[in-house]
Amino acid sequence: MTTDNKTDNWFASWFDTKYYHLLYKDRDDKEAELFMKHLTNYLNLPENGTILDLACGKGRHAVYLNSLEYSVTGVDLSKNSIAYATQFQNDTLKFDVHDMRTIYPEQFDAVFNLFTSFGYFEDENDNIKTLQAIQASLNETGFGVIDFMNVDFIIDNLVVEEVKTVEHIDFHIKRYVKNNFIHKEIRFTDNSEEFFFTEKVQSIRLADFEQYFNQAGITLLDIFGDYKLNKFHSKTSKRLILLFK
Repeated sequence: MTTDNKTDNWFASWFDTKYYHLLYKDRDDKEAELFMKHLTNYLNLPENGTILDLACGKGRHAVYLNSLEYSVTGVDLSKNSIAYATQFQNDTLKFDVHDMRTIYPEQFDAVFNLFTSFGYFEDENDNIKTLQAIQASLNETGFGVIDFMNVDFIIDNLVVEEVKTVEHIDFHIKRYVKNNFIHKEIRFTDNSEEFFFTEKVQSIRLADFEQYFNQAGITLLDIFGDYKLNKFHSKTSKRLILLFK
């Protein structure tokens, strides 16, 4: 038997599996924490300020931001991820199931969309809706931040095929660019069952984001190229980090 996800909304099923979190369990938490420190210091958020972590996954950024004494709300479309994250809830940290294309019914000092959690949708209008929802969730002095991949760097350094073994599972990974999306096909076998999942993210460059911002009536304030908030270079920067309001 093969479990196969080929739907347009691939993220709705893949992110809800235990295998997604297994494959990416070795993410660099220290790098993520350093990024949060640099970012919150740069934004000079108010003491006990409020942050919306949009597409928070299992809550690793939200939990750390909360440890810095911010009041944090983490939201994600994945019910399983939110169910896991709720174990960390307290008076100033909460989690909720939410679709980023719709406005969250609160306003914040900052809205963070981190770790390439944008550009999943087939319809580009959904990108505009997401940006408008972010802007609507900001208070008068609030800032929005999108941490996206630098598409040119990713494509130039694309690892076409690899096998990543995590615990007892061999994940066979294939990457390619097609129809303005960067695709990642993931095949593996567990307990004699074959699985196939696809990740696909729009190849959105800075010029595309600038166009989206214009359409959404959003002001781009600054651009960074890595988690230390160094200057963005289109060919060499690993990240495209956008600060706006």
